[in-house]
Amino acid sequence: MDRFQQKTMLGFYENELTNRILSFWLPRCLDRQYGGYFNCYNNEGTRRVSTDKYTWSQGRFVWMYSKLALLRSDLFPDAQRERFLRLAQSGVVFLRSHCLMGSDDWRCVFLMDRTGAPKQVGDWPDLDMSIYADCFVIAGLACYSRAAEDAEAYVFARKLYQSAKNRFETGCFKTLPYPLGKGLRAHGVPMIFTNVAVELYRAAERFEPALCEQLREDMRGTARQVLEEFTDEDLVVHEVIYEDGSFEPTLLGQHANPGHTLEDMWFIAEAAEILQQDELAEKAASIALKALEIGWDEDCGGLLHYAAPQGGRPCASAGPWDAEPTVRQVLDGWSDKLWWVHSEALYTTLLFYLRTGQEAFWNWHKKVFDYTFSHFPNPNPQVGEWIQILCRDGTPQNKVVALPVKDPYHITRNLALLIELLERQSAHEKV
Repeated sequence: MDRFQQKTMLGFYENELTNRILSFWLPRCLDRQYGGYFNCYNNEGTRRVSTDKYTWSQGRFVWMYSKLALLRSDLFPDAQRERFLRLAQSGVVFLRSHCLMGSDDWRCVFLMDRTGAPKQVGDWPDLDMSIYADCFVIAGLACYSRAAEDAEAYVFARKLYQSAKNRFETGCFKTLPYPLGKGLRAHGVPMIFTNVAVELYRAAERFEPALCEQLREDMRGTARQVLEEFTDEDLVVHEVIYEDGSFEPTLLGQHANPGHTLEDMWFIAEAAEILQQDELAEKAASIALKALEIGWDEDCGGLLHYAAPQGGRPCASAGPWDAEPTVRQVLDGWSDKLWWVHSEALYTTLLFYLRTGQEAFWNWHKKVFDYTFSHFPNPNPQVGEWIQILCRDGTPQNKVVALPVKDPYHITRNLALLIELLERQSAHEKV
């Protein structure tokens, strides 16, 4: 990639972030009355279908606006950065006031109404339905603490992390919207804890350096869980394994989620950089290439939502787990093309190309780029943003994944990281 390509790509991604994604969200996400954010919209943003607030999404918004305020770029003037901090602060205040199960109960509720009052999800009796919600709050407040120099936000994130980590280690947690049966482990849990440990580490460097060594040990442990327990000898990451680390033989254990794998591999690459362990990043790069190979749809283009470990349609039998939500999702949506999968692939491929110099990653970046920007951006320029889900043939689908929300998190995060990556590369080459 020469300097012309770098500058062209940087300008393209900056424009995509500012004129498509942020222009969609900035006028409509903020709840000016109660704080926090709205994101239960239809694809066009013309209709707000609910004022409910998922803790998961609230934490993601806080991270997103905090990260934009932190970007080392001349893309945003100081006034815009201050606006991002105010937007992030709205979510921080809302979460600190409402997201916990109790004042001394450091578990997050999963769903709140507009005012912040907790709500049950369907027939589920409990309010703390997903440790993922806790993790997104931790990441959001850790990032905000750095952007705003807010030590109290850091302390909140650290206390919640200690609670979530204890639940993770003892197995006392839930994983809605994809609950798992007894005796099973999900790739997503160690995956998100690697990311959260990295986010908190960056804040701890500023506010609590004494915690940094423990956080390094935490991210080392969760990264190795993925690389050594969830990854098979062919470098395929299985989304579900048995509690003892063995591979489950039916569809529940014999499918891959290429987008999830790609996202996790850049999490691990970040951890490897902090840990100064090149071997972790090298294995992550090899696993990322494998995910691209088995996930790419050779007939229609784009990355499949789920794939068999050998590539293509998952074909193992459902076995005794046919009622598991994950199994139903794989059976019904394996061939869908999702917005977040492709945004993660864009960042992961460019990151590993610049880290490793392997032409394969550059070729994959161009391939993913061509598919992504010919299919996902809304064709109506008045809407902007991206269509969330496509059929296998690339036609839009009007449905949601996991939560009934429109989610700007992955696109915004990956575009911000792409911009940061390209700027860093340019500065390095000048030196």
